[in-house]
Amino acid sequence: MKILLFGANGQVGRACRDALQQPGWELIALARKQADFACPEQVTATVQRSRPDLVVNAAAYTDVEAAEKTPDMASMVNGECVGSMAAICAALEIPVIHLSTDFVFNGQGSRAYREEDPVSPINTYGASKLKGERLLRAVHPRYICLRTSWVFSAHPGNFLTTMLRLAAQRTTVSVVGDQVGCPTYAGDIATTIAELARRYEEFGDLPWGLYHCSSPEPCSRYEFARHIFSEAEAAGLLDPAPWVKKISSYQFPTLAARPPYSALDSSKLAEILGHPLPHWNRGIRKACQVLATREEPSATPSLLN
Repeated sequence: MKILLFGANGQVGRACRDALQQPGWELIALARKQADFACPEQVTATVQRSRPDLVVNAAAYTDVEAAEKTPDMASMVNGECVGSMAAICAALEIPVIHLSTDFVFNGQGSRAYREEDPVSPINTYGASKLKGERLLRAVHPRYICLRTSWVFSAHPGNFLTTMLRLAAQRTTVSVVGDQVGCPTYAGDIATTIAELARRYEEFGDLPWGLYHCSSPEPCSRYEFARHIFSEAEAAGLLDPAPWVKKISSYQFPTLAARPPYSALDSSKLAEILGHPLPHWNRGIRKACQVLATREEPSATPSLLN
């Protein structure tokens, strides 16, 4: 089976490069330089030329703050180009696995969001990802859209690596305690995608549609940070770990509004897989172990994966 992976240099894309290296599979892993989602014609031409059996789209404009300043670019990468990719894939009868986000919700709920719950993004990033979801659904009958949340890894540019960078500079780190979600390790998302790809190869079909794909047990950013520092200290990355001060979102203003409660109910996907994703604390431990055994690149990651 030939798999075309877009966004190969992002967090999930990098993890997919490992998870999709399976016997009998040919993986074409492309980053922004080879397939720029700011240029829909380039992406559609790549699909036409490659003619894969399956497309996995991990490409995205992921900087939530920058999206507020460049809404047209976010809309193009996360919206219009996803629609163009989906249209050519539909024409060539190539199924698509696509990634979306918990930020399609406004965060005013009091329980974990289900797939059928109303969407109402409160920032540009969430709106652009919702646009991509809708365009995909409108033009392609054979798709899996995985909404995930609070993705982290050992790769720079996420909450875990940001917390560790701050911990190396300060004895006290302030973290908001009134934003709740489900942290999800990039490697676990990639493993899920590989499981779905294997099932498609075996049966020639999948239960197409929208699924939530996040680790169980919601937590606050404050709780997430405390677990990160605990695991980092155990891995020898911090000596000692800093004190974590809980603050409110009002004390940490951002350009883009964040949903206060964006936990996802991933039970529908767990039924398909036969198991839930692993707990996020295991992912923290894995990421810290990776960082403890290698020197992390210092370059700032691109906004476009």
